[in-house]
Amino acid sequence: MQAAVARTRNKGYYRVLHVPIWIWVFFTLPGALTEALYAHGFGREQAIWLGLVAAGCVWRGAKGRLPGAEARPYITHYGLEWPNLGYRVVCYTAAWIAIVTPWTLNLIGLATAVATGKWIVASLYGWPYDAVAGLIVLAAALDKLPRTRRTIYDEGADRAWFYVGVWTAVIAQLAGWGMWRLGARLGLAAGPLAWARLGAFVLVSAAVLGLGLRAKLPRTRRYYVTADAELQPAEWE
Repeated sequence: MQAAVARTRNKGYYRVLHVPIWIWVFFTLPGALTEALYAHGFGREQAIWLGLVAAGCVWRGAKGRLPGAEARPYITHYGLEWPNLGYRVVCYTAAWIAIVTPWTLNLIGLATAVATGKWIVASLYGWPYDAVAGLIVLAAALDKLPRTRRTIYDEGADRAWFYVGVWTAVIAQLAGWGMWRLGARLGLAAGPLAWARLGAFVLVSAAVLGLGLRAKLPRTRRYYVTADAELQPAEWE
C-alpha cells in the first residue's frame, strides 16, 4: 500500500499557510459578490463577507477542521476504506466550484465575444454561475466528485485530478488575462483581441491539461487501487 505522507504531524507553518487558501475559496464562492468585486473593486459588502469568512476559517483552522490545517494528516495511505470527513467534503466541493465555475464562464464569455462582439461575462455571474455550481454540488452528492467521495479509498487518484483542475484553471485564466493586457498594449481592436484571448485561453488550457494527464506537474501523479489492493500509477506515467 502506497504511503500518502511520511510525516506524522503537520508543522505549524504548513497548517497556517492553508488557512488563507480556504479564505480565498469561500470568499469567492458567492457569484454576485465576486462579479461586483471584479467590476467595481472592493466594497462594503465584500469587506463584511471577507470578515465573516476569515473569522470562520481562522476558527476552523485553529480547531484543525480545514484540509491541510489538521494537527496530523488524516490520509496516511492511499487505498484505505476510511470515511471522508464532513469538513473535507464541504471544503473540496467549494474548491471545485472556485476552480471549474470561473473557467467555464470565462470560456463561454470569450467564445461569445468572438461570435457576437459582446462581452457578457459579468452577466454570467447570475443564474449561469449558480447552474454550474449546482452541478458541482450534485456531483458531490452523487459521490462522483474527486476528494468529496464518501470514503478516501480513491484518494491516490482523486488528489491528482484535483490538482490537474487547479493547474489548468489557474494558468489558463492567467493566460487570458495576460493576453488582454498584452493586446491592449499592442493596440489590438476588439475583434482581434477577443480571438487572441480565446486562443490563448484554449491553447494554454489544452497544454496544461495535457501535462497534468501525463503527471508532469506537481501533485498530478495518480495511483489506482488494483484488485489485489496494490496501488499502481496510471499507464502513461
